[in-house]
This record gives sequence, C-alpha cells and structure tokens, in this order.
Amino acid sequence: MLFLCVVAANVSTAEAGKDFADFLFSTMLLPVGTVIRLLSKQGTAEGIGNIYDSIENLGNSYMLSEKITDSFLKTQAFNYGVYVPRLWPSMSPSIYTEFYRCSNYKPKEDCRKYMANVLSSCPRCYHPMYLDFTFVNLRDKVGVGFVKESVTYMIMDDLAVRPMSAKSIITLLNHLNIKDAGDLEEKVIAVGANGGVELLRASMQTKTVLTAVFLGGKKESSIKSEPIH
Repeated sequence: MLFLCVVAANVSTAEAGKDFADFLFSTMLLPVGTVIRLLSKQGTAEGIGNIYDSIENLGNSYMLSEKITDSFLKTQAFNYGVYVPRLWPSMSPSIYTEFYRCSNYKPKEDCRKYMANVLSSCPRCYHPMYLDFTFVNLRDKVGVGFVKESVTYMIMDDLAVRPMSAKSIITLLNHLNIKDAGDLEEKVIAVGANGGVELLRASMQTKTVLTAVFLGGKKESSIKSEPIH
C-alpha cells in the first residue's frame, strides 16, 4: 500500500513501508535476461528484446546445447534464499539448501575446491560427492528482505528512497515551496501483482516514475531528488 502526496498533478512523494522499499531494492538483483523477459511481455524491450527473441527462435538447432539456451531464457531472478517481493509476477528464487563435497575429500587435495547441489561425481578424482556441507541462510539471522521494518520510507517521484522523519518532510515542503497543507492531495494506492513490471518499465522511460504509473502522466516534473538532511 502506498500513500501518495500529490501536488499539481505530480506525485511529490509517497509514504511506504518495508514491503515497497524491499521491492525497489530487489530490482538491483534482477539479471538482464529477467528484465528483458518481463518487459517483452509489454512490448517495451525494443532492440535488446529482439536479442532475447532470437535466442528463443534459434533454439537447440543452432545453440550448442539446451543448457546454454536455458541459461539465457530461464535466468533465475534471485538466488540462495533471497526474499522475492510479491510485486514480481511468477518469480521464485533458486534455493539450494543441500550441498555436497567429495567422499574422497582431504584438506590438502584439490577436491576441496568443489561442491555440488546435487549428488554427482567429483571432477577431480571422480569419487561420488555425497558428504554434507551445512548451508547457513543469512536471512534466518538478519530477517526477511533488505530494509528494517521499524522505519517508514519516503519514495520520491524518481524512486529515490529516504527514511521519513518530521525534518525531512518539512525540508521537502520548503523545497516544493508549499505553504498551505491544502495544496497537497493524498491518495491511497494498492499496488497490484503486476505493479512491479509497470514500475520497472516506467523507470527506464521517465524520471517521474510514480506520476507515470499511478496518475497516468508522462510529463517531466520540476521536482528534483536533492539530498534532504
């Protein structure tokens, strides 16, 4: 849920909790192939989308192996138990919790360099790999997601993220030259399951992302993301 603060048909800022801030930061973990796949469904990937389509169309008749094709077309968005925000459609993390080392493992042997997430043979000595490694999930120690839940966040129109405080709000109002609270319009927005794709698309086309997605506008805003101390 987003609480938008609207001035002159532009989103000046949005108040958001941990879920939305986590979503924005999760975009930094997306492989290029995943981004293209998401945007191609909306026809907004343009030229680079044609590269993706070419790999798909060439298929195994021209690619060296099916594994190589899948490495481009089926890129995992997140790895090793990383939290996947609900705003991304049909995404699941690639989670491996069981790892194995060589049954012929010796501390000074090269076998120690290898581990596998499925039972297989050691590439060094060809012994079966079935000795357990212990998987430690950092998420279990520091919590789910990326940012702290106890903080409310300000999301600017250009997606800059800042912690919200009374001082930051006053500074923002002064920066926007707003003297009367009546000049502000509040909107409550429920971001749907595909909202992540819309925001990703808009972030590559305009600096006024929230305005474009939630108010349907494409015009450039005079609001800048200058540091607020």
